[in-house]
Amino acid sequence: MVTVPEREGLETVDILRLRGGCGAVLLGDAESTLSFLVPFGTAAQWQLPGSSCRPVPTPGAESHWLLPPTAGGPGPVLTDPAELRAALGEAARTLAASERL
Repeated sequence: MVTVPEREGLETVDILRLRGGCGAVLLGDAESTLSFLVPFGTAAQWQLPGSSCRPVPTPGAESHWLLPPTAGGPGPVLTDPAELRAALGEAARTLAASERL
């Protein structure tokens, strides 16, 4: 699971959804974060400032989902780590540009 600040995460969700590559996204509780479900093993290779990646069991139905996992649904359950990394970079650049206005 890759966790990012909420503002960056929401921008990333928009980017990934436009490309058809956004998997399930979990809302953080009080931390104002979003967490993207990624394939098992991603944490061993993930190094991106401003985010964290840790192996966790798949959250249950009682979790608070922005985009719930829907096996067999129209989109993927997991987000591809390479696509997520690219979208996070694009989101950071977009947010930085909007702050300069």
